Amino acid sequence: MVRSTPFGITTVLDQETILLGADEPAPFVLLEVEPAYPAVLVCDHAENRIPARLGQLGVSPLDLETHFAVDIGAGAVTRHMSAALQLPAVLCAYSRLVVDCNRRLDDPTAFALCADDILVPGNQGLTHANRQARADAVYWPYHHAVRAALAALEEQVKAPALIAIHSFTPAWNAVERPWHIGILWDTDSRIPVALMTELGRHPELIVGDNQPYSGKHLHDFTVDYHAEAAGLAHVSIEIRQDLIDHDAGVERWATVLADALRPILADPGLYTHWTA
Repeated sequence: MVRSTPFGITTVLDQETILLGADEPAPFVLLEVEPAYPAVLVCDHAENRIPARLGQLGVSPLDLETHFAVDIGAGAVTRHMSAALQLPAVLCAYSRLVVDCNRRLDDPTAFALCADDILVPGNQGLTHANRQARADAVYWPYHHAVRAALAALEEQVKAPALIAIHSFTPAWNAVERPWHIGILWDTDSRIPVALMTELGRHPELIVGDNQPYSGKHLHDFTVDYHAEAAGLAHVSIEIRQDLIDHDAGVERWATVLADALRPILADPGLYTHWTA
């Protein structure tokens, strides 16, 4: 089997390095719609699935249901927003414990050894071949799908937009996080500032400007790689998990975000390349 990298390099894969079985789900889910706006939704941590060949990575079923393995509610919110806004979406179909698609592959946290004091036995002592097999099976197919979704929109506009959906824990290190939604960004303020303004119309909402994480941090590969480097308008949205760990919450917050994004995405001036 021949592997092609994003850099035009091809290598031959031994059968032993093929991670996903023929009967297993594809590495990503593509929600295809006739787009109402030239923008793509992405969700890096939508699922907690582990390839059968890796077993459960030695992780308990209970731990696989936590933020340790998945962004709780983020995948469901992405699906609802895709329908509400009529936007294509790409969701990673495997757990961040297999490979974190929002990290550079040379980042030690791309193959987490532990998280929240929970050990990942199946990630200990990985060889280069082990890492490469996971990248080939999940990481690059997902990122190729994101690039393809953007490329399809480039037939309509010069610079389509990218919106990433994540979720965060209600507390960290025993410190409560008050924000309902966090808006993460770095230099391109077009969507983030307008979105915070729209969300500010809800006086009961606590919206974090680069909280609880910062868009300036290097742990933001998907947005950096696909949008920021290309000058595409973009934003990362974080939603507190206790708000979206149930169906009613998913629908409510997907609607809040879709309503806030709709007038922003309707501006044709958004779809130009960013220059600082």
